[in-house]
Amino acid sequence: MSTHAEPPAPDAVEHMPPEQRDAFRTAIRLEWISLGVLAVIAAAVGLVAGQSQAMKAAWVEDLLSLLPPIAFLIAARVIRLRATREHPYGHHRSIGVAHLVAAVALFAMGSFLLYDSAMGLIKGDKPPIGLTVLFGVDIWAGWLMVVVMTASGIPPVILGRKKMRLAETLHDKVLFADADMNKADWMTALATVVGVLGIGIGIWWADAAAAIVVSASILSDGTKNIRAAIRGLTDVRARTFDEKKPHPLTDEAERQTRLIPWVADAVGRVRDEGHVFHAEMFVVPEDGHIPTPEDLDAIRRSITDLDWKLRDVVVIPTRTIPTGQVPPSA
Repeated sequence: MSTHAEPPAPDAVEHMPPEQRDAFRTAIRLEWISLGVLAVIAAAVGLVAGQSQAMKAAWVEDLLSLLPPIAFLIAARVIRLRATREHPYGHHRSIGVAHLVAAVALFAMGSFLLYDSAMGLIKGDKPPIGLTVLFGVDIWAGWLMVVVMTASGIPPVILGRKKMRLAETLHDKVLFADADMNKADWMTALATVVGVLGIGIGIWWADAAAAIVVSASILSDGTKNIRAAIRGLTDVRARTFDEKKPHPLTDEAERQTRLIPWVADAVGRVRDEGHVFHAEMFVVPEDGHIPTPEDLDAIRRSITDLDWKLRDVVVIPTRTIPTGQVPPSA
């Protein structure tokens, strides 16, 4: 007789409620749009960059901005693979791996650009911005840079705001990092415009200074995202999508379990596996009550019913709360 009472678990996307499924599909479309828009922006910036250090840094950042959408789209395909005996927890952690890959690339390139820009400032490099011919008219090339950078700052504002809302709905940290990168993009565009105009009025060091600001922004994004990705992959307690605080679902699951009449105490540990959480709930029965399999299954269902993210729940009856596995709060 089979002991598998339930049909095979749905994949990560089938498991989502309708709101999250719609948000997931929207996020995929948005990331494809982002790739197209960023490719055009990177090509335009590359064409007018000239010898400007700030423009060069902005161009590299535009290329780096392609990484989070690519990481998201790859992870979006991998998480749909069903759990197997070889991968009993499914493939949700691909979100965390994609997050780490994008974060390390950001950190490495931010470090390189900061060093390169600082050395240019120390050596007193004076980037030449000459004239260019447009429709038969000689114009200062800096004006082209200002126009391109101003135009390039608009799409990231729109895309970033949309992605931020979807990141919260989906509890998706790759999408959150991407929205953060879009914020850095428009800030980079603004800093670059200031740097180029500085050269135009004779402030030669404004270009290198703007490049340093851009590089510091990339480095800060990389550092922040590496920290968040490592925390997730090393099973820190589940946190909100923006990493600002512990996720409230842990407390809610414990409170829900303690409301059951035969439960004397309950403490859970919850880890973030990507979009969904894996939860283990340690339950101490009242004296004299021996929980049946049906009792434990009822607890599991009451926890999974709390929120779609609580997908993988294990209930463990125990005589006392094992503080070695769920240490008390400091």
